[in-house]
Amino acid sequence: MRIVSLFFALVLGFIAALGQNRRVQEAKVWPSQVPANCPIDKSKKLAGLAFTGRYTSYSNADTWYPSWGSDGRLYSPFTDGNVTGLDINGKEVTVKAFSGGKAAVVGHAIITGDDPMHLTITEPGLIAGNPAPYGGRYPCASLYKDGIWYIGTYALNNASYGLNWPICGPFAGFHISKDNGKTWIVSPLSCKPEKGLFPEPTALNGPIKFGVPHVVDFGKNMENTPDGKMYMVAHGSLQKDQEDRKANLSWITGDQIYLCRVTPSPETVNDVKAYEYFGGRTATGNDIWTNDLSQAKPILDWNNTCGGATITYNKPLKKYLMCVTNGGNTQSMYDSYILESNNITGPWKMVTYMKNFGTQAYFLNIPSKFISPDGRSFWLCYSANWENQMGKNYASIPAGGSYSMTLQQVLLLTSKEAAKMPVLEVEK
Repeated sequence: MRIVSLFFALVLGFIAALGQNRRVQEAKVWPSQVPANCPIDKSKKLAGLAFTGRYTSYSNADTWYPSWGSDGRLYSPFTDGNVTGLDINGKEVTVKAFSGGKAAVVGHAIITGDDPMHLTITEPGLIAGNPAPYGGRYPCASLYKDGIWYIGTYALNNASYGLNWPICGPFAGFHISKDNGKTWIVSPLSCKPEKGLFPEPTALNGPIKFGVPHVVDFGKNMENTPDGKMYMVAHGSLQKDQEDRKANLSWITGDQIYLCRVTPSPETVNDVKAYEYFGGRTATGNDIWTNDLSQAKPILDWNNTCGGATITYNKPLKKYLMCVTNGGNTQSMYDSYILESNNITGPWKMVTYMKNFGTQAYFLNIPSKFISPDGRSFWLCYSANWENQMGKNYASIPAGGSYSMTLQQVLLLTSKEAAKMPVLEVEK
C-alpha cells in the first residue's frame, strides 16, 4: 500500500512539474520601461516579471487587501461594489458596499481555499463610517492577527477640476473585530476623519504623509515580522494639493512613500503615542525611528510618480517586495512598478516598471499565502479598469484584469531569464 501511495505521489508530482514547466515556457515578460528621471537604481538580482497566463477574479468590487490568519484563511476589506459569498450557515448572500457620501459603508469578507484559482468568499459584511467633513471614507490598512481583525479607513474629497477623489485626507484609525467580523468596535472619535489618527494637517487639501496606509504582509499571522511589530507603508506629499495641480496627492498619486510601526493590539492601534515613524538613517547607516511625525522621512522619494504602495516579505528569497502605482491624473491609464530590498526601510531597487499595466490596475499587493516555496512565483492581487464601469472600455493587459479581486500568476526573473523569454505585447 505504501509503495502504491508513493508511486501515485511521484506521478502527481511529475504531472505538476510538467504543468509548471509548461507555464514557464508559455510565460511572457512585461517590458520594463523605466522613466528617464527615475531616482531608483536597478536591482542587480531581479529584473522583471513574466505573466504565465493563469488568472482569475472574484466579486464585482475593489479594494482587496488579504491578510493571512493563523487559521489559514484570508481576511480582507472591499468596497464600491457587490460581493456574493456564503454566510455562516452556508447560504449564498450578496453584500453591496459603497464608500462615498454620509451613508458610506466598508465591506469585509473571509476568503477560504489554498488554490488561487478555486477560492470561496464567505461571510461578507459591512461597517458604517461617516466620512464628514470629507466626501468619502475607504478601507486601506488590513490585518488579522491572533484572532483579531483590524480594518483601517481613510478620507477622500473630490475637487472642482473633476478628477477622481484627487484630495487625500487623513487616516481615520482602525475598526476592530474579535469575532471574525460578526461585530465591530468602530474607530474612536479621536481618529475620525475630521481629525485623523496621526497629527497631520486637517485642512481639506492639506499635505498628508500617511493618508492611505497598508499593513506590511509578514506571512501567516504576521509570523515573519522582525520585531513583533505591525508596519504600515503609505504614500503622501509634503505639499498641499491645489487647483493648479502643482502638488500631487490623491487616493492613487503622491510624491513620497513613508513607513511607520506599532505593536498591534486593540489598545495600541488607535493610540498615536504608540507609533514610531521611520526618520532616516544615522551617519553610520543605522535606521532612525521617532515618535515625532514631523521628523518622518520617506523610504522612497520620486516626485509625481509615487502612489498606492504595499509591501510583502518574500521569506524564501529573504527580500521585501514593494508594489507602487502611479495613477497619472487619477482618470487615465496607470503605471505600476515593483521594487525589492533586503531591508524594509530600503534602499529599494527597481525590478520592473510596467507602463499602462492593467490597463488601469490599482491597489496591487502580493498575498504571502500564494508565494511559491522557492519565492520565484507569486500571485499579484489587484483591481483594474474602474472606468469601464462608466463605459470607457479599457482593454485588460495582461488578459484577466477586471473590476474585482483579480489574481494574476507571475514569475520573478533574473536578467538572464528575462532576456530569454518572449515579451508580452503591451500598449506603449
